[in-house]
Amino acid sequence: MGNDIITLIRATKTIKVLAYITAFEDISAVKRCLQSLADQSFPVAKILIVDNSPNRPILPTDYQDVCAEITEKIIIQYHPENIGVGGGLEIAFNFGKQEKYDFIWTFDQDSIPSPDCLQILIEKYYHISQTNFPIGIIAPTAIDKRTNSIIEAATFQKYRFLGQHHQDVDFYECDAPITSGSLIPLSVIQSISLQLANLFIDGVDFELGMQIKQQGFHNIIITSAKMYHLFGIPTQVSFLGQEKTIHLYSPLRHYYICRNHTFLELKYVNQSVNKWLVIIVYLWRIKLTLSMIVKIYLYHPEDRYSKIQACFLGTYHGLIGKLGKNWC
Repeated sequence: MGNDIITLIRATKTIKVLAYITAFEDISAVKRCLQSLADQSFPVAKILIVDNSPNRPILPTDYQDVCAEITEKIIIQYHPENIGVGGGLEIAFNFGKQEKYDFIWTFDQDSIPSPDCLQILIEKYYHISQTNFPIGIIAPTAIDKRTNSIIEAATFQKYRFLGQHHQDVDFYECDAPITSGSLIPLSVIQSISLQLANLFIDGVDFELGMQIKQQGFHNIIITSAKMYHLFGIPTQVSFLGQEKTIHLYSPLRHYYICRNHTFLELKYVNQSVNKWLVIIVYLWRIKLTLSMIVKIYLYHPEDRYSKIQACFLGTYHGLIGKLGKNWC
C-alpha cells in the first residue's frame, strides 16, 4: 500500500521536505542527527540549522565526515544571541513557505529518527488524507533513548495539559506531539500567525499543536514510525518507599517550564465557556509549583535555591502573561 502511494506521488510531483534542527552548543549531537537524516530511505531536500550557540558555533568542517550528499544540503543561520526553539521554528516556517517546500520536519539536536521514519510518515500522511481527514501534524512515536520509555504527546483537558497515553493502534490523535520529529505540511500554517518566539523554549509544542488544531486539522502519532530522543536527565529516586523517575533541569529550564505551561493553560482555559476554570488553573499551577519545589529540595542539591527561585518567578510571570527571554 505505502510503496504504491509513494510511487504514484513521485510520478506526479516532487515531494520537497525541509528538515530543520535547532542547535545549541553540542556539535556531536548535531552530527548524529544529521547522520540519521542522511540515512533516511526517503530523502530530505534541504536541512536548515538555526545555531543558537554563543560560544562554539557549528562550522562546515565539523560535519565533513557525514556523507557528502547530505552536507551539500545544509544551510546554517547563526544566532549567538540565542533565539530559542520558538524563534528558530518561526525562521524555519518562514523559510519553508518562501522556498515553497511541501513539508517541514522539525528536530531538536538530540533526536535520531529511524531510517524509515520519514518514508512511513509520508506514506501515512497521503494514505490517511485520502479519507477526508485533514492532517496538521503527523509525528512518530518518540522514545527516550536513556530509559527506553515512550515520550507522551500532550492533550488539553478542561484546564490543563496532560500526557496522551500511547495506544497500540495504527495511529491516534493528540493535541500536541513533541516538536522534535513532527512532520508538518507547510500549507497548514500558511494562514496561521504563530507567535512562538516569545515562548523561547518549553511549551512551544503545546502552542504549535493547539494553534493548528483550532484551524480544523488533526494532529496524530504514527505508532510504526520511531524516533529516539534524549528527554531531560532521568534520575531514579525513592519516595515513600516507591521508586520513581524524575527529570533534572537547570534553573533556566525550570523557569520556562513553569512560566510557559502556566501561561498556556490560562490562555486556553480562557477560551472555555466555564470561567470558573480560570480559578482552578490558578490553584493547579500553584500546587504544581509547590510540588516541584519539594522535589527540587529533596532531590536537586545542585543550584537548589536558584531552581526554587526560577519556579516561583516563572509561575508568577506565567500568571501575569510576561513572556519573552527573561531568564538567561
